[in-house]
Order: sequence, then C-alpha cells, then structure tokens
Amino acid sequence: PTHPLTPTVTPRALSMRPPRFRLHVLLLIIAALVPSAAPTSAQWITPAVTTPRVQYRTFFSPTIGRGVSYHIYTPPAYDAEPTRRFPVLYWLHGSGSVLPGIAPVSNWFNSAIAQGKIAPMLVVFPNGMPYSMWCDSKSGVTPIESVVVHDLIPTIDATFRTLAGRKGRIVEGFSMGGYGAGRLGFKFHDRFAAISMLAGGPLQLDFLDEPDAGSPVTPEQRLIIYENVYGSDPDHFLAQSPWMLATQNASNLIARATPIRQIIGTADFTLDANIDLHNHLLQLGVPHQFVAPPGIGHDTLALFNALGEDNWTFYRGVFRLCPADLTGDQSVDDADFIGFAAAYNRLECTDPAMPANCPADLNADELVDDADFVLFAAAYDTLNCP
Repeated sequence: PTHPLTPTVTPRALSMRPPRFRLHVLLLIIAALVPSAAPTSAQWITPAVTTPRVQYRTFFSPTIGRGVSYHIYTPPAYDAEPTRRFPVLYWLHGSGSVLPGIAPVSNWFNSAIAQGKIAPMLVVFPNGMPYSMWCDSKSGVTPIESVVVHDLIPTIDATFRTLAGRKGRIVEGFSMGGYGAGRLGFKFHDRFAAISMLAGGPLQLDFLDEPDAGSPVTPEQRLIIYENVYGSDPDHFLAQSPWMLATQNASNLIARATPIRQIIGTADFTLDANIDLHNHLLQLGVPHQFVAPPGIGHDTLALFNALGEDNWTFYRGVFRLCPADLTGDQSVDDADFIGFAAAYNRLECTDPAMPANCPADLNADELVDDADFVLFAAAYDTLNCP
C-alpha cells in the first residue's frame, strides 16, 4: 500500500543507468594512493551519553569474547509498574554517528509515550560502530550482525522486563541504520514483528555505483568501507543487501504479515535506490508501506515530523496501547473474550487457523496459554483501555 504523501513512482530500468566509470576510475586512483585500507581498531566500548531516562550499559559478547556497550531508554511506566513487561524497539544508528542520535531520538519517543500516542516501550541503541553497515564483515573482524542478533538481544531479554519474543520487537534505523533494519528484519524474520527503514542506504546493487550529490561519505571513505566490510567483493556486497535478503525471505515475510515501512524524503540523495527497492518489494508481492514526504532531505526528525500522526499509527499497529482489546473498540469486554477463547483453544501461534500476528499472545511467547489468560483476565476486569 502507498500513502497520501507518496509521489507517483514508476519502475526504473537498472540496465539503463548511465555508465559508472567516474567513480570506478577514482577508486582505482585512491587505491593506488592509499597505503592500506585495513580495518581500524573496533570501538566496541563507547563513551556514555547522558540524557533523561537513558542508561549506559555494557555486556559480554560471546561472539567476540569481550565487552560491548549499548544505551537503553526505559519509559516511566517501567519504574511505576514493576511487574509489567514491555516491548522493545531496536534503533540502528547511521554511518559515522554512533552516539549523537541517542538524545534526540530517545526524547522523541519519550514525548510520544508521555502524550499517549504510543505504548510504553524500551528503545535499545546498539553500538554499530561508525561504518559497520550492520553486517558481519567478510573478514570476521567486526561481526556486528552476530553481536546484535545473537548476543545483545538475549542480553536485553535477560536483563530487562521485556516481551521476549518476536511480537515484542521492532527493528528500525536511519540511513546506514535503515539499511541495517532492512537487512536484519528481512533475514531474521522470526525475531522481529516489524521493520522500519528510514532513508536506508546503501540500497544500490553495486556498492561502487556513484550516489547522487549529498552523500556525507567521501569516495575515499567508501573505498575503505567496501574493503573492511565486504572485502571489496561485489558478490558479497549483493548477498548482504536488503534486496537479496528480501528475495530469499519473501515467502516468510508474506506469511507472517510482517508490517514493513520504507520512508524516504524526495530531496534525499538515497531516493532513487529506495524507489528501486520499493518496486522490487512490489514485484515480490511483499506488502509494505512506502512514504516519500516531499522536500525532505537526509534528516531523521524531519522525516518523523513530515509523517505527523501517521508515524505513530505504525508503532500502535505493532505494539498496541491496550493489547487485550482484540476487537479494537477501546474496551476489553465479552467480544474480546470470545476472540481470546478461540485463540486459547488453538494454542500455537503457528496454527494456520490462528488470526494473523496472533493478537491473543499477550506475552509474546508464540503460545496462547494460561500465562496469557492471566494477563487477559486482569485487563477484562478493568474493562476500559488506558
């Protein structure tokens, strides 16, 4: 589906693009002048960011055998309701900016939660290092994907009161983080309930494809990224791309009815590549929301502001303010009980007869059982949604 802010989008023939000789020649010159593009020392531990309701933490990563830092926002309800469990949004930062976005993004969500626009949630800010592309590097030096998916997520679930299942997680990011959200969300479709790609890049099929004017990454830095992350291997770059991962996992994304959104401003230098991915998802039959706010460049909060109230609809659709309200009428009553009882009798969320996204699975463990009944009964007794 599209959106009122979406301009007319027509498929672009990739084979008709102009030759890319300029950048390829430039990179050959750079390669001759730069003595080595060897990986720099991985910055697994960052300084702490101080901002309201954000904690700085470190954990031991079995993947790399050492400590890794992260930040996490917790809403006021986390302190006020000590037995309640909360969904988690994993926010993936852009290139070159591990820490600067933490304060504005956490404040943005904190304000929305305070105004009742979205359900209280945790927001995790992983350390993706400046130019990891949220990939396991081909060399194995910086296995960011493995650290986040296999080490950090279990650590968050073990340390905080989370809804520790697919239904309790969204992966979202901006720029390099939007690329990462697409990569991780498409690849690990069994770990995330929804995927949000904001101004994602690099989404072109050839990493050396010259971007439009406006990219903050210099050709010299791009060459280093290409070697450090992808081993200067075009086939490896393509294999890691959201394009290929969506192709490989389309049937699962469709079957799970995973909410996916792709947001890109019309003045953003990544617009063309985002349009290509949008059309590719359409061809695959993968439902998604594509929104292109007019006149918006490569700016996180400008994108959010341009979306207005529609932005919060996305989160509410995944993390409901009133989870036990299965009918969506802002009350938990007999109609919801009938729906819950039917799901309870089916038990497993994987049952083909279970409603899409298994809404009665209130604790996100892929089952509708007695634990969910306890949560439903408490909501039923109070009747009204918050």
